[in-house]
Amino acid sequence: MLNNIQKILVIKLRAIGDVILSTIVIPNLRQAFPNAQIDFLTERPAADVVLGNPMLNHVHILELKKIQSLPFKLRWKENRKFIRQIKEKKYDLVFDFFGNPRSALLTWLSKGKIRVGYNWRGRQFAYNRIIKSRAATVHEAEFHLDALRAFQIPIISHELQFPIDDFSRHFALEFFNQHNLANKFVVGINCSGGWAAKRWPVERFAELADRLVTRYQARILVLWGPQERLDAQKLAGLMKQPVTLAPPTTLKQSAALIKNCKLIVSNDSGPMHLAAALKVPTVGIFGPTNPKLQGPFGTMHEIARQETLPCLGCNKVKCDHVSCMLKLPVEVVWQAVERCLQKNYIA
Repeated sequence: MLNNIQKILVIKLRAIGDVILSTIVIPNLRQAFPNAQIDFLTERPAADVVLGNPMLNHVHILELKKIQSLPFKLRWKENRKFIRQIKEKKYDLVFDFFGNPRSALLTWLSKGKIRVGYNWRGRQFAYNRIIKSRAATVHEAEFHLDALRAFQIPIISHELQFPIDDFSRHFALEFFNQHNLANKFVVGINCSGGWAAKRWPVERFAELADRLVTRYQARILVLWGPQERLDAQKLAGLMKQPVTLAPPTTLKQSAALIKNCKLIVSNDSGPMHLAAALKVPTVGIFGPTNPKLQGPFGTMHEIARQETLPCLGCNKVKCDHVSCMLKLPVEVVWQAVERCLQKNYIA
């Protein structure tokens, strides 16, 4: 079925963490199709996840927010232009790893010879090869590999991908040198997150960070992204110990800063998955999402959550009580930190 595959398109839209977890397929596709053109389609906020990856030939960037801000006629024109660019590539094999109505429609409109997607209701019209979804039972990274296994594509790698360019590496090195962080035990703290229901209280992050300074003489680097500066400043202001606030960064610059840390403590978010992809020991804080499905990928990491609650893993974006976060004490997260340090640094 996969003889004479010359052009492959991987589609994964939306959030940074989701796109990071989908990169597990890239080295496996490249190994199986060393001479093929392998392209990736994603949205602008997550484009840096795949831009610069030497195993990809091209990245299609869907400027969704920009297009949606246009008047109707211009919006229609830009959408048609983007779809035409995809169709002109004449892909032999297209994988839809996102599976929402937009990605399914893009897959169908690509006119790829083999269009692969999962058996989600209302999406199957777009595909001519349908894979049974295990999204509710296996980690999201592994779930992506199921589509490759269905075609007997060998799985030779379970590594996530995130390329960091030399400019971003230099940016991080300069920042660490300027703030006397080089060669120190730097712990990155990310108190933000896409859903309000996934955010552990900033006050508890501050208490945990102070404890890391006192117990391990750690240097604390507070990470933040777009629209998250106020949370980062609040955390820094609540701390009793010295703290360094990360500068404004691109996603690749943020990755370079994270790569220089010894430990990351984070809510379930893009930075958490980014740290795991970069193989920085990570403690993920969980409540409404399931760490078995969306936790930091790999054995070097740990998770913390209030295991006594019956509502864990509800997947609610909004919650009127947020018990999973408000009832999660610092001590539980501290124990996860200790486990993570033990397995990675303490003999």
